[in-house]
Amino acid sequence: MSTGSSGPLSGRKALVTGGSRGIGAGIVRRLAADGADIAFTFKSSPAAAESLCAETAASSGIVTAIAANSADLAEVEAAVEAAVAALGGLDILVNNVGAGYVAPIDSYPQEKFDEMVALNLGGTFAFIRHSLPHLGRGSRVINIGSINAERVQSPGLAIYAMIKGAIASLTKGMARDLGPRGITVNNVQCGPVATDANPDEGGHADLARSLMPLGRYGTADEVANVVSFLAGPGSDYVTGASWNVDGGFTV
Repeated sequence: MSTGSSGPLSGRKALVTGGSRGIGAGIVRRLAADGADIAFTFKSSPAAAESLCAETAASSGIVTAIAANSADLAEVEAAVEAAVAALGGLDILVNNVGAGYVAPIDSYPQEKFDEMVALNLGGTFAFIRHSLPHLGRGSRVINIGSINAERVQSPGLAIYAMIKGAIASLTKGMARDLGPRGITVNNVQCGPVATDANPDEGGHADLARSLMPLGRYGTADEVANVVSFLAGPGSDYVTGASWNVDGGFTV
């Protein structure tokens, strides 16, 4: 039985991939505040994962961290089973793990292409596939994509845009497949969001800000707000959709 706090997700059990830092950590904090019991995966930041567990468990129920490489199919399967064992079930899957590599097509290393596809696309598919036996009617799958699926603002992003476009298409197809089971599947397409891996100063930040009507980077909390809605009871009739959280990047 959940010991989480009262809230719109009280009694619900969520798995967030790549939850120790950045957008993932913002999602973990928000879902915990909403009352969910949570497992989240991490790969290379055990100290951050431990700190987040301590922070969120202080005001919620079960919060547990699971070491897993999302590009390793055996580790993905083990992570799902560990989450189900720790939480006593699964209702919400948030596919947040992602990474990018920027380079022109003619100098894009084949090994980097394979790595990016395995992590971003293969990992998302694998987590969904292994989670499905545990997801019942009313469950949610939420993919964290990128606005680059719709707009590529500078050179070198072709492969990343391709992968995130595939995530958007996967979301539509799986919404059709899983709708009869009462499971919704949605995609949150983030624009520029300030994290330690994507600072809002230097590099391409000035260009990105110039392309947005709001003229600023978003925050992890602003992405988490949309995930909270899609995970909650108010989104029962929403599936197969891509939600742009981008400060108007595509306007």
